[in-house]
Parts: sequence; C-alpha cells; structure tokens
Amino acid sequence: MISTYEEALAFIHGRTKFKKIPTLKRMRRFLKELGDPQEGLKYIHVTGTNGKGSVVAMMRSMLLESGLTVGSFTSPFITRFNERIELNGEQISDEDLVRLTNQVAGVVAKLDQALPEGGPTEFEIDTAIMFLYMAEKQPDVVLLEVGIGGLYDSTNVIVPEVSVITTVGWDHMKYLGNTLAAIATQKAGIIKAGRPVVVGQLPASAATVIKQTAVAKNARLYALDRDFMVKKAANHRFFAQITYSGLELHQLRGQLGLGGDYQVENAAVALTAVQLFLTSNHYPLDRHALLTGLAETRWPGRLEPVNAEPLVLLDGAHNLPGIQALVKTIRDDFADRDVYLLVAILADKQYELMLGELASLGNVHITVTHFAGPGPKRPSADLAAAAQQIKARYPIQVAEQWQLAFQQVAQELSSDDVMIVTGSLYFISEVRHLFDAN
Repeated sequence: MISTYEEALAFIHGRTKFKKIPTLKRMRRFLKELGDPQEGLKYIHVTGTNGKGSVVAMMRSMLLESGLTVGSFTSPFITRFNERIELNGEQISDEDLVRLTNQVAGVVAKLDQALPEGGPTEFEIDTAIMFLYMAEKQPDVVLLEVGIGGLYDSTNVIVPEVSVITTVGWDHMKYLGNTLAAIATQKAGIIKAGRPVVVGQLPASAATVIKQTAVAKNARLYALDRDFMVKKAANHRFFAQITYSGLELHQLRGQLGLGGDYQVENAAVALTAVQLFLTSNHYPLDRHALLTGLAETRWPGRLEPVNAEPLVLLDGAHNLPGIQALVKTIRDDFADRDVYLLVAILADKQYELMLGELASLGNVHITVTHFAGPGPKRPSADLAAAAQQIKARYPIQVAEQWQLAFQQVAQELSSDDVMIVTGSLYFISEVRHLFDAN
C-alpha cells in the first residue's frame, strides 16, 4: 500500500526507464487492465525535438482564455513531479497522485508477473496515471506531449483531433536513429488516419518523411510558410511582437509572453493547431482570447526571466538545436550587452558541439560547471576537459560547485548585463530552487 507522496514518487522513479524492444503492446495491455481510461477524451498530440513544451503552454493559455477546460501532460518537470499532470494550469494534488499511483501499482505488480519482459516502465506509469486523472476530470481537451520520439511513445495510444510536430533535430539518437529522416520517422508515428497534422520549420529530409506519412494516412498537412505564415516585428525585443496569417485568421497581431526568437515559430504552430481544434469542434474563434492567451503564456525554464535588473534567464537548452536557438537569441536581442553564461550539460548530449556554439559568440563570458544529474546512469559532462579544446574570446572559467559559480557570476554583473543559466533542464531545475525560496 502506497500511503504518502514520497512513497508514490519512490514507486514511480524506481521503475526501469527503457525496455530493449520498443512496443506499444505493453502500454495497451496496461490501459486495458485499468479500464481504458484514455478512451472518450479529445486530444491534441504534440511531438518535436524542441518547442513541444512551449507550444503546449501557448495552446493551454489560448484554450483557457477561449473558455475551455484543458488538461495537459508535459515532461520533464522543473521543480515538482506534479507539474507534468495539470488541469486548467493547476497541478495534480499530492492526494490524487497517491490515490492513482495506488490504483496502478496493483496492475503493475500483476504485469510484472505476467509479461516476459516485465511490467510497465516509469514513463508508461506516468502516462497511465495521467489518463486516469483526465478520465475523472473530463476536460474539453487534453494537450498530450510525447516523451521521446512518437511512434512507440506510451502516449501514442490515442487518436487525436490534431497532431503537431514542432521541429526535428538531433537528440535521443540512441533511441530514435542517427539520421534526421530516421528521427522524423519516429516523430511521424503520431500522425493518424484522416486527422490533421501541423508542422513547424523542418529540415528537408525530415519534411519529406513527414509529408509521405501524412499522404499515406490521408492526413491533411499544415506546414509553416506554406499554409500559415508568421513575421516578427523588426524591433529587437526579447518578447517578440508577431503578425500571423493562416486558416481563418488574417494579419493577427500580438505580443508573446515567452521570450526568444524561436518562440515566433512555436506561436504560429500553436495558433494553427488551436484553430483546427476549435473550428472542428464548433467552438467560436475569438481573436482577443487567442491574443490574450499568447501574451500571458508562462513556461518555466524556457528563457524564463527570474530577475529583471540585471536580467537573469533560465533556459533549459538541453541539446544542440536548443543551444543553436539560444545563440540566435543572444545574437538578435543581446548583441550590445555582455552576456554571462553558466553552463552544465549531461554527458549523454553533444556537449562539445554545444559548448563550441556558445563560445562562437564574441560577447559571452562562459563558466562551465557540473551538477548531480537525474541519476547515476546520467551524469553531468566533464566540461572542463572540453573547454580546453575550445577557443573563446574570453577564457572559459571552470567551477566545481555551481552554487559558488552562480554567486561569483551574479556579483560581477552590472545592471545592463545579462546572465543566462543553461545546458540541461535538470540543471535549470536545481538552480530554479534558488528563486523559488525567495
């Protein structure tokens, strides 16, 4: 019997993360034993290398402003596990989490005995708890973020109203494949027969795969720069002002609540998916609600301002495309300022390339450090060794303890400097606790 929140988390986190052979059979069996709680709800299903969380956050904000009740499932969490499962922006309560973990634990034990490869993984359990919670709450729509990939992801047991593929880039190659086409094949796995799919900016090889899948499944494809357009206003504002045109909306002008240029395309994808959902379900399209939703979107750890002057940002740019997007933001919005970076990256990422991208900027002062990591199998990278091989305008500093490094960098800042903490969402999560306590 699981009776406390701590016991529930220990049970969930104690499960194996991956199985050797990817399959959805185990997840389908698991849900059947639980009474198929995923049935009978409406979903928008979101995958992509980067931008998933931001697109979900924008859609949630716009749909709530439009008067709908909205469930959401996202990962990873930044400060508490409960963030992953939300209703109308409110996290699942500890009591509900304990109760539903108890409900799944019996079935997990049964499947551990019945299945040769063992019972459900950690993420399959997370997903099942979320489906049970949403079945109880019956929101108008559930925004479902894929964990990894798409095709064999445990969320891929539903038929969504709309599928969304934000971006395709290099990440999780161990599980998804070593070419962009292979990674795109996994992500295209969420495309369902006859259901529309919205895609952001894609490399050519990935776009080809996704287009072929959409044609094969008779799924209408809505592509950025073809079926919907977005332009950023020419001013160098950290919170971009955009003009969007697509589907029913023409020349929609608004401001984004999430900072950084890469949010411009994410906003266009989110607006398109929301429109498709609202119109196909006969909800009114309220321009004012959509604009208010975009302006008021908040999403922890994505170029999140935690201090105004000097500006301190937390950005979980946890892979190469994420770092490249951050580099573009620094070039576009902070070219005339000194930018101080505190960087820690997991060892299983392309950390030499990521550090090299950051070091290519002439106005950055980099300090590399490390942190505990999510577990013994996923340690923090040794960036000190990598830093010795990389040329930077200012010598890269190395700090053993990120807490001391943070204090030292913060003390050096003048009011118009910028400090950005980046490299891993897990690292951001640790640093964010400094600000939650205030």
